[in-house]
Amino acid sequence: MRIFLKQILVLLFMPTLFAQVQEEVNPPENIKSIIFKGEKEDQFPVVQIGDPIFLEFDDLLANEQDYYYKIVHCDYNWTPSRLLKSQYLSGIDNQRILNYENSYSTLQSYSNYKLTIPNTNIGLKVSGNYVLEIYNDNNELQFSRKFIVYKDLLKVGGIVKRTRDFSFINEKQVVHININAGNFRLVNPKKEVKIAIIQNYHWPTALYNVAPQFTIGNELVYKYDLETSFFGGNEYLNFDTKDLRAPSSVISRIELAELYNHYLFSDRIRADRPYTYYPDINGDFVLRTLQGSDVSREAEYTNVHFSLPYSETIGLDDVYVFGKHNNYALTAENKMAYNENNGMLEAKIKLKQGFYNYKYVIEKENGEIDLNTVSGNFHFTENTYLILVYYRNFGDIYDSIIGVGSTNSRNISN
Repeated sequence: MRIFLKQILVLLFMPTLFAQVQEEVNPPENIKSIIFKGEKEDQFPVVQIGDPIFLEFDDLLANEQDYYYKIVHCDYNWTPSRLLKSQYLSGIDNQRILNYENSYSTLQSYSNYKLTIPNTNIGLKVSGNYVLEIYNDNNELQFSRKFIVYKDLLKVGGIVKRTRDFSFINEKQVVHININAGNFRLVNPKKEVKIAIIQNYHWPTALYNVAPQFTIGNELVYKYDLETSFFGGNEYLNFDTKDLRAPSSVISRIELAELYNHYLFSDRIRADRPYTYYPDINGDFVLRTLQGSDVSREAEYTNVHFSLPYSETIGLDDVYVFGKHNNYALTAENKMAYNENNGMLEAKIKLKQGFYNYKYVIEKENGEIDLNTVSGNFHFTENTYLILVYYRNFGDIYDSIIGVGSTNSRNISN
């Protein structure tokens, strides 16, 4: 009998033991301009249960092929939770995306797809981490994106301080957090509550597994220095191609071939230059065009040309153009190549008309990604920090999200 019970327990826990961490999958070259947001201008949806989330993307094959969506609920560590689909979804996923249209009068043909959740087929029942997966009609995963659904059950506050570590006093920012549970009863907060801190909506640099430093009544306090610190980075560079024919302060010239070609003025390494503030949107992009009223169908795709002087700082490492437009991925398309004729690193990327943030990052020979060697680190840099509060009571089989807060380093203090 004992052996039989042990076998049952092993079977019950096998999904957890062998669960795989859900990393975002980036699309093939024919899928572009993925926008995945809530009603606010976040780089990924952070919404309360019942609020809508919106997905939009283009397929440059322009053959109206079928795409399907699935939704995966995950625990705090982004492994699939033990919940059945019927426990976190109302309705059934694996539905075809029905809202799509072809581009109108553009040099680059494409099909534009749109999806809203919840819809008549599906809704979300519980809070937590989620992954949206998009498949083609051969059931091949095309891309996936993370999103957050929460319940607003407690107050989450934060402020950004300058680090007290003199080795990085001009380079790092520290996030101090206060969580006020109010009437929400926490029996053992150090076991029940976990947090995640995400700088500029960039998942790879998020901080996890930080316990409360101390508690005061129903308040959890996180006033660490090292444990909740981030490198400040620098403001993103930007360009705007909303007007196909007009050069600007950052676009040196425009040429027309099969597509429009926008050549940006050469950038420079900023790590050894003084910090200069100018507004950015923390790596995001906004699609827009002056040549049509419907951005989704009438905006053109253009080839945007980037260039950066080669330096000994870069050495033999690879350099990439980095931003939300490619989901901060390092791909063949946004990898820069050395031009022996002018000594520049260059890249050509096909992008839909709009306003874009970008910067240059380095992938070292050992595979390590260096985000700030080219742009520099400054404690003055304006950064947004998203704070997620997870909760798992004794006996629960999944991690819920019971509070969300955000803070900005614009008013950083010592």
